[in-house]
Amino acid sequence: MIIKSPQNLVADALSEVKTISSSEALKLSKENRCNLIDIREAIELQKFGRIDNSYHISRGLLEFSIHPESDYVQNNNMDPNKELVLFCAAGARSALAVKTLKEMGFKNVSHVEGGFGNMSNSGFKVIK
Repeated sequence: MIIKSPQNLVADALSEVKTISSSEALKLSKENRCNLIDIREAIELQKFGRIDNSYHISRGLLEFSIHPESDYVQNNNMDPNKELVLFCAAGARSALAVKTLKEMGFKNVSHVEGGFGNMSNSGFKVIK
């Protein structure tokens, strides 16, 4: 039996998913053409802040919360017609998450290269 390393899983995901730069994500956000979804854990948001106008769905609840019929999507008025742009701290978890969302059937989904780290230095407003 061969067990893949986390690095191999991420490399596989990166070869299959759409990766965008933080400047591309900022442009999509400013043009109101995406749902920015922060998949970091709550403790990370408390410690480092969050991106203004982003939704928070921790990685562990993503598949349950992102479904168009979920209470989360309904209660937060998330627009399912906009691109789903996921980000984590550095880009590994979000790559894996985008791969999973593609497996669920989502088509218009991407993740931000370098995650929150790049975004916080690229013009996004960070709320502490």
